[in-house]
Amino acid sequence: MPEPAYTSAELLALDRAHVWHPYSPMPGRTDPLVVESASGVRLRLAEPVHGRRELIDGMSSWWSVIHGHNHPVLNAAVHSQLGRMSHVMFGGLTHEPAVRLATRLVEITPEPLQHVFLTDSGSVSVEVAVKMCLQHWRSVGRPAKQRLLTWRGGYHGDTWQPMSVCDPEGGMHGLWSGALPRQIFAEAPPAEFEESYAAGLRDLVARHADELAAVIVEPVVQGAGGMRFHSPAYLRVLREACDEHGVLLIFDEIATGFGRTGALFAAEHAGVSPDVMCVGKAMTGGYLSMAATLCTSRVAEGISRGEVPVLAHGPTFMGNPLASAVACASLDLLLGQDWKQEVKRLETGLREGLAGAESLPGVKDVRVLGAIGVVQLDHQVDMAAATEAAVREGVWLRPFRDLVYVMPPYVTNEEDVARVCRAVCAAAAAG
Repeated sequence: MPEPAYTSAELLALDRAHVWHPYSPMPGRTDPLVVESASGVRLRLAEPVHGRRELIDGMSSWWSVIHGHNHPVLNAAVHSQLGRMSHVMFGGLTHEPAVRLATRLVEITPEPLQHVFLTDSGSVSVEVAVKMCLQHWRSVGRPAKQRLLTWRGGYHGDTWQPMSVCDPEGGMHGLWSGALPRQIFAEAPPAEFEESYAAGLRDLVARHADELAAVIVEPVVQGAGGMRFHSPAYLRVLREACDEHGVLLIFDEIATGFGRTGALFAAEHAGVSPDVMCVGKAMTGGYLSMAATLCTSRVAEGISRGEVPVLAHGPTFMGNPLASAVACASLDLLLGQDWKQEVKRLETGLREGLAGAESLPGVKDVRVLGAIGVVQLDHQVDMAAATEAAVREGVWLRPFRDLVYVMPPYVTNEEDVARVCRAVCAAAAAG
């Protein structure tokens, strides 16, 4: 027999007692909103909040639900695969959904990425990327190359190695600075190209080349570390410096991949390719947790020539058939339409709708790129007040630090984009 349904009050009481939410104390200090269903760009709440029963998902549920919720094509892909098999171990076995997905990723990502290691989350894909680079150098007789270089303002995940290349001071993981591996940090990249900053990047790579396994950056857009945009020219500087001094280059495209910045992958803005690339979030259209680490044949062959000729990593749910099948369907859906025009339409709507935020008290900067809109304040946002203001406008946002930002699903129409922008402005004014 089915379990009896909980009332909203009962759910919240149990949530408060047992559920630890991300970046929250335990027990929580504020109750989350209870979502009972989602469809298109809307979340349906179990109970009205400030008179709103439905909220536009202005966050694409942490940047992943690019096609909207409850999409019939993605639903069908899951149902079809479920009738065959939901999971099978990937060690010693393979299956069509994973092979199709890996092949498709190689086809659409920059050359010369040829090999795909499927993981179960974005943070783990960064762990794998770092492990690939460290093991590559150990395997080719350069074991001293163990450190990573990045720039401040970045965010790469919440597991151990990714935390070590997040911003060590302003980031979320400063608590662990004494315990994490000590990496090398450049200052945060300026928005516009500055030759003096580029020269500093070249100098850092040159000075530390003997100990550097890799440089790792988020290309063009730094995500949860501050929603900063920077000139694509810096990626070309890093590519040239890494090539000159024998250092591998990792691009973390977990947040930027699959069209979010107006290019399929942000690396395309610079016309360069990394040695290793991480993708995730939007890959499955927000249906299931899955990510991937891609690398060149040079990296893979280096590892395969080593004393331990395997990449010793194997998540239980690696290559999960359900996730692979829906990822293939999501990519087909994305690439089967004029996604560039859809993202451009969102960019235009965000620019127009957020222009008024520039004159609000306490607003430091307003910036838009692709389907990303950011209002930066000159103070820490009052999350409770900002969230309440957005909900009153019928929109779900998740402000943090000094930022009120939006990353809507690509299917968000003009009217809803305008409402999302009104909510961002209201949240900025209230926060």
